[in-house]
Amino acid sequence: MPLAPSERRRAAAAAALTVLGLAFLPAGAGARAPRPDPQAEAAIVVDARSGEVLLAEDADERRQIASTTKLMTALLVLERARLNEVFRAPRYEADALESQIGLRTGERMRVRDLLAALLLESANDAAATIAVNVSGSRRAFVADMNRRARELGLRSTRYQNPIGFDSARNRSTARDLSALARVVMGNRTFARTVDRPSARLRSGTRRRRVHNRNNLIGTHPFVEGVKTGHTDAADFVLVGAGEGRGVEVVSVVLGAPTEAARDESTLALLRWGIDQFRRVRAVARGQKVARRSVEGRDTPVDLQTRRAVTVPVLRGRRPAVSVRAPEEVEGPLPAGRRVGTVEVRDGARVLRTAPLVTATAVPAPAPLSALGSPAPLAALTGLSVVAILCVARIVGVRRRRRRTTAAGR
Repeated sequence: MPLAPSERRRAAAAAALTVLGLAFLPAGAGARAPRPDPQAEAAIVVDARSGEVLLAEDADERRQIASTTKLMTALLVLERARLNEVFRAPRYEADALESQIGLRTGERMRVRDLLAALLLESANDAAATIAVNVSGSRRAFVADMNRRARELGLRSTRYQNPIGFDSARNRSTARDLSALARVVMGNRTFARTVDRPSARLRSGTRRRRVHNRNNLIGTHPFVEGVKTGHTDAADFVLVGAGEGRGVEVVSVVLGAPTEAARDESTLALLRWGIDQFRRVRAVARGQKVARRSVEGRDTPVDLQTRRAVTVPVLRGRRPAVSVRAPEEVEGPLPAGRRVGTVEVRDGARVLRTAPLVTATAVPAPAPLSALGSPAPLAALTGLSVVAILCVARIVGVRRRRRRTTAAGR
């Protein structure tokens, strides 16, 4: 990949973004965010939890993706290796302009450090080391990358190398990259790594420090990642992630003309995506949301929540509330005893669950109330008949004995 910007350029970009900070505050601070107009060939922003698309522009156009290729490289090493496992670096001949950490042939480095070098510094020699150690060769690793892409349903994605070199066979779409980002961000190690401005690599023949090429990390706290990329064919690329109002969104910008345009478009997409949600109190604290009959009693019991349930939902939607509790409650139970749950849903997706408790004490069944059902009554009737017959038989036997005794006299 091309050489990283100089420290002067990096500092200038960070300063410019800081000046623009008031225009790109996370959602919830001030007026509604305007609909963004990304300076890019393709863009998308999605709800990170559901995958619902909030905005898309040419999101299904297959394009060069540069170092965002390394998202799949990272996923495979996370799935197939331990973080403390040690990999040996293969021979790697890098061009002068490539991003690398200078691994020497045979140098040993832990997977944890290779992952940080891969995702922050976008080191190509780290990607090559991961590929060879995970799959035996770069060619086999590429086959594994394509197989995993198919398993994830990334139908428009095809890999030709684990690094992101320009190639007609190394392409994806904004939609596929957003889906892949949702998968990798679900891994805690990955999420923590890409949310760091820098990292110190503690293994290898010498200590190294790598810096995150994503200028938004550290300058905008609501931004959580994810991965940058740049080549001549791909232009500037950034897969981003942000959090606010209790929601997380993922953005993708492909083919931005400059690094500044890439960053500004990403900020606008993330801020606008978060701003599409509002926090709604679906259930108030102590709200009675259901009523259930009490076994053996005529008076039902109310079920209520212990605490308020507030959820983020897209503007214009209302969450649905459903109850999971038995149709009949058996006492004795004190007030406040949990007997079920309330679910707050957005369509088929459960946003939040909360316990349901008895609003008042539930008494024990009334005496003999259990006999009110047909089955116990039938059983009791049968037993009564048997008892009566037994008593009658005993009485009859005694009478016959007395007659026999009297006749004998």
